[in-house]
Amino acid sequence: MSMTTRRHFLRTASTLAAGAALAPSLASFAQGGAKKKVPIGVQLYSVRNELKTDFNGVIEKIGKIGFQGVEWASGLERTKNAKELRKLLDDNGLKTCGTHTALITLQGDNLKQTVEFHKILGNTFLICPSMSAKTAENWANLGKQFTDIAGKLKEQGMFTGYHAHATDFKTKFDGKTAWEIFFDNAGPDVIHQIDIGNTMDGGGDPLAMIKKYPGRTKTTHLKEHGGPNKDAAIGEGEVDWKTYLDTYETVGGIEWYVVEYEHANPLEKIKTCLDNLHNKFGR
Repeated sequence: MSMTTRRHFLRTASTLAAGAALAPSLASFAQGGAKKKVPIGVQLYSVRNELKTDFNGVIEKIGKIGFQGVEWASGLERTKNAKELRKLLDDNGLKTCGTHTALITLQGDNLKQTVEFHKILGNTFLICPSMSAKTAENWANLGKQFTDIAGKLKEQGMFTGYHAHATDFKTKFDGKTAWEIFFDNAGPDVIHQIDIGNTMDGGGDPLAMIKKYPGRTKTTHLKEHGGPNKDAAIGEGEVDWKTYLDTYETVGGIEWYVVEYEHANPLEKIKTCLDNLHNKFGR
């Protein structure tokens, strides 16, 4: 073999070997690539009673359990100093992954105060937990109002949104749910915070809603539904979690999973929820 031919042979063999080594990663990419690792937080409504007697201790326990963030509830954070809260979270390896805050705190001059407070906490998501309206027009107008709020928040790098309760799906106008009327009239920057348990309680289809409003379920509540035990942790009821989690990560645009548990022994049960998400479902 001449020197030139030999060099050509070695160069070709080297290229083929590199291509073979790369093939598995290219195949993985073609199938959607490595899954985004979505952080998991907990809605503090789950431990509302425990927080009343040992606020700092409960936050510390949540960090030790392994959660990565907390979502505030019912204006709870407003009872504390924002800088002290931020330090408490930082000391325990936690972030603020959202808040449930009343509509009035997102309106008029109140919005500026809400933004300033939550910027200190490093929070991006200002979610309204519940609303009611008597007509389809009222629900449509609420959607438009949230579009305006979302526009103001976008300048601050923040989002607003609405959280699902059973009544949002039980309430219908000409066959269309209040939830759909709201989101059909809300702009794409308004967060679609579906709650699996609540939605199913109201007879709704969470999976269909995630698909109907693609890319808008940036934060969501993971709550079990069905099964023999009403106090079941995630993975112990009838929810097809694999399908839901895959849909959140491909269609929903998910940025935070938020565990919520509303029954007895919440600190123990939220740990079970997190363990099951890790061990049963690979999250």
